[in-house]
Amino acid sequence: MGTPAVVELEHLRLVLQRWQYDGGPLQLHPGDLGWYSLRGPAATAAAIRVWADGDSILAIALRDGPDLMRFAMDPVSQRDAALARCIVADLGDPAAGVIDAGNATIEARGAQALCEQLAKAGWVPDEPWIPLHRDLAAPVEPSRLRVDTVDPDRTDEWVSVHWSAFRGTPMPDDRQRAFVAGWRAATESPFLASARILSVHDDDGHAVAVAAVWSAGVGRPGLIEPMGVHEEHRGRGYGTIMTRAAAAALREMGSSSATVCAESSNRGAVATYQAAGFSAHPEVADWRRTV
Repeated sequence: MGTPAVVELEHLRLVLQRWQYDGGPLQLHPGDLGWYSLRGPAATAAAIRVWADGDSILAIALRDGPDLMRFAMDPVSQRDAALARCIVADLGDPAAGVIDAGNATIEARGAQALCEQLAKAGWVPDEPWIPLHRDLAAPVEPSRLRVDTVDPDRTDEWVSVHWSAFRGTPMPDDRQRAFVAGWRAATESPFLASARILSVHDDDGHAVAVAAVWSAGVGRPGLIEPMGVHEEHRGRGYGTIMTRAAAAALREMGSSSATVCAESSNRGAVATYQAAGFSAHPEVADWRRTV
């Protein structure tokens, strides 16, 4: 197990791309690292843990905070019990630098052996999530509203809508400056080349919904992360319009499908994605350690 250098991020992106496939689990996606890269490439590299056998990478995890690890596994290693035992041992050893001692959460979708070993080590199922998927073989319904692709240097309006969608409060000026700077920092990582930053505008020209989409390469599932509607414009169908526009952008980028995951408790979000043509898959649960 190790932590990569910044120069290794491009290689890890390519590895994660190969692990994404239709019909597979909605595990850690290159777009998740792309969204995290708003913190800059150095912070992104520092947050990644890699398990490898020689030159063969077997598992990649993102330390998405001090108490959350989000995993992706090489498909051929998802049932590897020996690898799973190594990972669980590292998770249980704070000195290993994977996750802090105390309460923690693991996202390990599709990693069958790892889930079995977590259960043996006393971890228990946590909050359920619903993966959603839309096939992109056919064209996506066109939007009746204006959809813009936003340059990373011009994200002030995008950032304000995103903040309202997820915080529901006016955005402090210092936080807006920091968030916009984050998009600029993301351009220094290898992930933004596979992304599009999108906004939908109402009939009066105001940005009412935003999303970012992330490709995993031609013929592979793309990710929508995040998608949100300004608090003052909810209940008017803008979330569905934004989601369809995001799916259309991924199709233009060559993605085979569009994917997203929502908390099962967030019925509004699930209904929005389904209204945009996404199909819900069986629930998957995170794993929780309570100390």
